[in-house]
Amino acid sequence: MKTQRVWLAVLFMAAYAHAEVIDSGTAGFTVKETVAIKAAPADVYKRFFRVGDWWNSQHTFSGDAHNLSLEERAGGCLCEKLPNGGGVQHMTIVSLMPGKSVVLHGALGPLQSLAAAGAMVVALTPADGGTKLEVTYSVAGYLPTGMAAWAARVDGMVKEQFTRLKSLIENGDPAK
Repeated sequence: MKTQRVWLAVLFMAAYAHAEVIDSGTAGFTVKETVAIKAAPADVYKRFFRVGDWWNSQHTFSGDAHNLSLEERAGGCLCEKLPNGGGVQHMTIVSLMPGKSVVLHGALGPLQSLAAAGAMVVALTPADGGTKLEVTYSVAGYLPTGMAAWAARVDGMVKEQFTRLKSLIENGDPAK
C-alpha cells in the first residue's frame, strides 16, 4: 500500500512539471523544467518576483524563505537576509523582459562554495489559456570529481521550487 501511494505521488508530481537534465559532464550541466500554469503570463511574472511566498524555506541559508527578495530590474538581486546584518547574493538579473522572460546569473545554494557559475533563463509564453513556464539553468565550473554529480540534485531542487510557484498561483498554497 505504501509503495502504491509513493507511485501515485510521483505520477501526481509529473502532471505538475516536466523535469529533465539536458546535459551533464565534468565541466557542468544544464537542467530544464517546463511547468504549465493556469494563469496569464503577466500574473505568473508578477508572482515570480514574490519569491519569499513560494520558495521552500529548506533551500535557504536562513531557514526562512521570507528572508528572500528579488528586485524587478536589470542588476536586481535575488538576495537573502541573514541575522546580524549578514546576507547572501544568490543571483543577479542580467536581462528583464516584463511578462516574457528573466535571465539571472549566479550559483544557488551549495554551488556558491564551488568554483561554479550559472545562468538561469525563466521564459513565460501563453499556452492553452494559461502560461508555459520554462526554466533552463546551466552551471559550469570546476570540481575535482566533476560537476555532473550535482545535475540531478539541482534539477530536483529547481523542479520543486517552480512546482511550488505553480501551486501558489493555482491553489493559493505553495505546499499543495
